[in-house]
Amino acid sequence: MLSKPRILLVFAHPDDEAFVSAGTARRYFENGAEISLVTATKGEAGRVGSPPACKKSELANWRRTELLKSADILGISNVHLLDYKDGQLAEASKNKIRDELVGFIRLHRPHVVLTFDPSGMTEHPDHVAIASFTMDAVVAAADHRLGCKDLSACRVQRLLWTSLVQPWDVTRSPNLSNEAGVDFVIDVTQYKEKKVEALRAHRTQNISIDRCFFSKADVDRILSIEAFRQAWGPRLRKTPSDDVLIDINLSE
Repeated sequence: MLSKPRILLVFAHPDDEAFVSAGTARRYFENGAEISLVTATKGEAGRVGSPPACKKSELANWRRTELLKSADILGISNVHLLDYKDGQLAEASKNKIRDELVGFIRLHRPHVVLTFDPSGMTEHPDHVAIASFTMDAVVAAADHRLGCKDLSACRVQRLLWTSLVQPWDVTRSPNLSNEAGVDFVIDVTQYKEKKVEALRAHRTQNISIDRCFFSKADVDRILSIEAFRQAWGPRLRKTPSDDVLIDINLSE
């Protein structure tokens, strides 16, 4: 018997979900998937926006509200906001965060997990750290001897990374299928307006969002495509694929 597809996003900061996977999240939500999100920090080291949306002392609370608004727009039904220090995620206890992430994986039992690639997409130390922690947790979740023994072991069928092409650079190549590290190209044209809403929900981060997306001449096309790389999963019969659930066993 087939179950509802389940996808888990694991990122470092509020707004990562909008930058990386807004269109994909909304697309699969509208097609019946359950989308869950873990965000490791409250983003308190970030900017407050221009013009300022809040005081620096209020930023963590603002970003939490922005994250929940973005998640609601994208159809993300389960949001877990952790309390690791923004900018210092690499210093987190590896065992502690692994056990937390294992718990979320076993709770939501995702068929697909999506996170940053080992370079953190932009080499941001927090992005690099959450990529490493997520890979560790995905492996550990399948081992009943590790972490959160109250929940049964869970084997994730596919782990996706951000691709080697930045989300705002997807139109630079005349043919993404020829680009190394592009295993999935997801057409999110139909969900573009929701992606815009999710990005705009992060008011405190409008400087970087405008720079990366809305200042670009071909912003409409940029917002219509999301590309990912397969870390592991069923062998792809063709690349790039247009479906992150291709060859996933939904009966598990």
